[in-house]
Amino acid sequence: MPRYFVDLADLAEARGVDARKFSVGIGQEKMGVPPPDEDVVTMGASAAREALEQVDQDKIDTLMFATESGIDQSKAAAIYVHHLLGLPRNCKSFEIKQACCGSTAALQMALALVAQKPDRKVLIVASDVARYGLNSSGEPTQGAGAVALVISAQPRVMTLDPEWGAYTEDVMDFWRPNYMDEAVVDGKFSIKVYLKALTESWAQYARESGRTFADHDRFCYHLPFTRMGEKAHQQLAKLAGVTEPDMSLLAPGLHYNRIIGNSYTASLYIGLISMLENTAADLSGQRVGLFSYGSGCMAAYFSGVVSAGYRHALRMDRMQTQFETRQALTVAEYETFYQHALPRDGQRYKTPHHTTGPFRLSGMESHKRLYESTVTAAAEPTNIQVAAAG
Repeated sequence: MPRYFVDLADLAEARGVDARKFSVGIGQEKMGVPPPDEDVVTMGASAAREALEQVDQDKIDTLMFATESGIDQSKAAAIYVHHLLGLPRNCKSFEIKQACCGSTAALQMALALVAQKPDRKVLIVASDVARYGLNSSGEPTQGAGAVALVISAQPRVMTLDPEWGAYTEDVMDFWRPNYMDEAVVDGKFSIKVYLKALTESWAQYARESGRTFADHDRFCYHLPFTRMGEKAHQQLAKLAGVTEPDMSLLAPGLHYNRIIGNSYTASLYIGLISMLENTAADLSGQRVGLFSYGSGCMAAYFSGVVSAGYRHALRMDRMQTQFETRQALTVAEYETFYQHALPRDGQRYKTPHHTTGPFRLSGMESHKRLYESTVTAAAEPTNIQVAAAG
């Protein structure tokens, strides 16, 4: 996650609205804000670096990068990550896009590849920056984050069930044209489409699996904002004839989203990590229902069983350290970060140094984005007063 965040109580005061509109209305408390030298590549590479710590990189057959915050119309962000991580030259690397569901599409493809070659592994990186516009209705639902998943025939965290439900429809609830930096969203319509896609994909999943609502111990949902997960769970329970679902089973999976914000392709899987790390009870052997939604739209419902000993694969101490060392921005500082842009004429440009992760976007030259390891980068003082370049 980015090192920086904005407290939404401060944003509410600056925008002249009741803070409860954010904390209660959408269930958000903070939102991650990437600095000028952080982007989907640096966040994704940082997440993948940790995910691969106990993995033989020579076994990585494929790298899939899921994002809707693409940095190039041609070259995949996966290629940059491949280089930063020093992955084998015979590792296939490419990018996948379908709004927030792109990471789940990658997961389905990865399962087929591993089934074909059980001795190989697939690395999935889901990384995004949710961006809507200053003073827009979507502003408090912004955020940023990345998740890396290693898919193998010997899963340490979860074994996925073979049954899936899917739903696709051509709708315009959320989109971002190539000529715009901010997304366009029809919020109320998007909620309706989300719930319709949940209903349809669940119906197919239930038919194929024969499972009912009661056959699942926990549930995780795509979270554009935390309250959406609660709405989705109530909808699914209603479909199953459950009038009063136990919402406490949902709460652990909502915690990280509440203080990171929307992360698009990474959202569902940040929710899964949050559930695994914030549930005191041992979840070994429990079945988790998972709903992935991507505007435009495509959705998928699937499930998995938590592996015995899954806690050994978690990074709880590191996650807590990341949260504890984050730096709060004033609204003015956040707006300065937001307005910063790389030059569009391809001129040589050096990005101010803010990131404390292992990788950073160091600048641009001849229309080429330049990345570096912070281990070798020259240290520069952190200065939030950055002038917009574009």
